[in-house]
Amino acid sequence: MMQLKTMNLKNISLSVVLMLSVMSVTAQKVKIDGVAVVVGKNIVLDSDIDKFKQEVEIRSEGKVKISNCEMLEELMQQKLLSHHAVIDSVTVSQAEIDSRVDRSISFFTQEYGSIDKVVAAYGFNDLEDLKKELARVQKENVLIEKEQKKVTDDVDVTPEEVRLYFNGLKEKNELPEFPAEVELAQIVMNAESTEAENKRVVEKLSKIKKEIEEDGASFRLKAIINSDDPSVGGNGGNLGAITKDTPFIKEFKEVAFSLDEGQISEPFKTDFGYHIILLHKIKGKSREVSHILMKPEIDDAKLKETKEALEKLKKDLKEGKITFEEAVKKYSEDKDTKNNGGIIVNPYTSEATFELTRMDPALYGRINELQKGEYSDVFYDETPGGEKMYKLILMKERTNTHTADLVGDYVKVQQLALAKKKEETIEKWSKDKILETYVKLGDDYKKCNFKSNWKKEN
Repeated sequence: MMQLKTMNLKNISLSVVLMLSVMSVTAQKVKIDGVAVVVGKNIVLDSDIDKFKQEVEIRSEGKVKISNCEMLEELMQQKLLSHHAVIDSVTVSQAEIDSRVDRSISFFTQEYGSIDKVVAAYGFNDLEDLKKELARVQKENVLIEKEQKKVTDDVDVTPEEVRLYFNGLKEKNELPEFPAEVELAQIVMNAESTEAENKRVVEKLSKIKKEIEEDGASFRLKAIINSDDPSVGGNGGNLGAITKDTPFIKEFKEVAFSLDEGQISEPFKTDFGYHIILLHKIKGKSREVSHILMKPEIDDAKLKETKEALEKLKKDLKEGKITFEEAVKKYSEDKDTKNNGGIIVNPYTSEATFELTRMDPALYGRINELQKGEYSDVFYDETPGGEKMYKLILMKERTNTHTADLVGDYVKVQQLALAKKKEETIEKWSKDKILETYVKLGDDYKKCNFKSNWKKEN
């Protein structure tokens, strides 16, 4: 089983390089770390090992247990790739780094609920401090990935190699269990506020703006009294400094960067509701802003009307009066899925499939019993920004938990066989590169029994 354990470890460790590197930075702020190893010009600290080890066990739900020595060797392998990527003049563009930093910040924000909570959780001074560290980490990640690709670019597997790989696992009783997976599609109907209610909110914000500008009222107090932003109680509507890269909604940033110092915007709409913005200061590329958010109310009659409309559409779908794809195109109001047949994309893998047991618990509860081609009940949902809607889920595809089968799971088995061959290619490459690379182990790790010749003893 060591082979499968190693493969799992590689998948897990690569997926958490970013998070744990950030965590190790926080650890360095608390204490001076011991140096576990130097590989080329790259350093692995004791805290890196501790944090990676902890995260691997959490991410594998305790199924992968690993020693400090095994964890160190995994980290040394990454540092070796990074070191030789620089030697091989592998280039990383600023656009590549910026794109990954933005995705990372979006991921962390989704995990913690707000960017302020992310900054606080990892002990950084502010968003710019966090982004600077993420940029450093992501640059190394890109170097590692490009060097791996360079080394394994020509590696491929033939159908015969796939068959031999599968039979080898079968003979050793090591065929993997593939978890239940589902492919889902949705139709979303938003419960919209009435024009009269929207007008009421805009007029209220316009009145507040006038009271601040003409009567000298306090923007901060007006925000505390009127804003529907849940964080307003602690900050009086002040969002601090933002840049064009800050993960705020596009419309908000466009208005913020169109203002002069001391100016208050006209009311404008985003997915969160209606806002007015006060621009406090312009600092280079950043803007210090406060805002007041007001969300139009949606009455029970509108909610009922939206639900009934989707219930009727579900009936038409089941009776074959309209296809699901036609219904999505004509009626769905979800911008992320409307133009791809309603397919829900897994935010963690960017693929259309979800592991059933790793889904959001609320969604799992709604689709767990569905078979292929069946529909969920019409159900109410609400975004973090307060948008209210009803949804209908279609189970497009479903495979239950099963032992790998060469015919039914050929593509997955092929991917495993290819990953194994690439792993062996990297191991062969590493064997040669270790000998020509400066490696200095800390005293605590000189007794480790590594798979590769890191100690250069032979």
